[in-house]
Amino acid sequence: MAEPVVSITNLTYAYEQKTILTDIHFELPRGSFMGLIGPNGGGKTTLIKMIIGLLRPDSGTIRLFGQPIQQFKDWSKIGFVSQKANSFNKGFPATVFEVVSMGLTAKLGYFTFFKFKHKQKVLQAIDQVGMRDYAYKNIGQLSGGQQQRIFIARALVSDPELLILDEPTVGVDQENVQRFYELLRELNKKHAVTLLLVTHDTDDLLNYATGIVHLNKTLTFFEQPKK
Repeated sequence: MAEPVVSITNLTYAYEQKTILTDIHFELPRGSFMGLIGPNGGGKTTLIKMIIGLLRPDSGTIRLFGQPIQQFKDWSKIGFVSQKANSFNKGFPATVFEVVSMGLTAKLGYFTFFKFKHKQKVLQAIDQVGMRDYAYKNIGQLSGGQQQRIFIARALVSDPELLILDEPTVGVDQENVQRFYELLRELNKKHAVTLLLVTHDTDDLLNYATGIVHLNKTLTFFEQPKK
C-alpha cells in the first residue's frame, strides 16, 4: 500500500491558552481529492498551516511523503493556493505570465536566469488551467474565477504532487465555481495531483471529492461520497 501523502497522529495545538486543535489523526491517501469542512474557528486554516510548515504543533507528529516534517525538504512537492480572488489588488502591475513564473522562481532560485524551457513550463501551466489566451494580460484585468485559475497555475508550475487550497472559491460566482471544480477534478484524475481543499461549498464538494473530513477542533467524522 502506498505511503500517505500526509499522515498526522495525536496532533494538538493551542494559542494563548485557547485550544485550537486536539487529538487530530488524519491520513491523506496519494491520489485522493479530500475536502476539509467545518465551522469558522474550527481549526481548518491552522491545520493547513501546520501541514505546510508555517506552524508547529504542541504535540503529535506530521509526516509528509513518509518523512517527519522536521526532516522534509522537498517543498516543491506541495503547492498552496490561498484565498485570493476576493482580495487581490487589481492594480498590481504584473501579467499572468509573470505571476505564474513566480511559482517557478521559488523552485529555481531568484537569481536563476529563465531559459526557454522554463518559459515553456510557465506557458504549459497556464495552458493546463485553460488560460493560455490570457498569458500576457494584466492579472488585475481578470475576473475572480480567472484569477484563481492563475493562482493554481502558479502552484502547478513546479510540478507539485500535493495541491492544498484554502477557501479558493470565496468571491467567485457560482458559474465559475462549477468550472473551478471541473478543473480540480481534471487535475486529480488526469494529472494525478492529490488535492486537499478547505471549503464551505459542501454541496459542490460532494459531487467531486473522494472523501470529506469535518473539523471542529477535532475530527468529528469522515465521509466517503458515493460516486
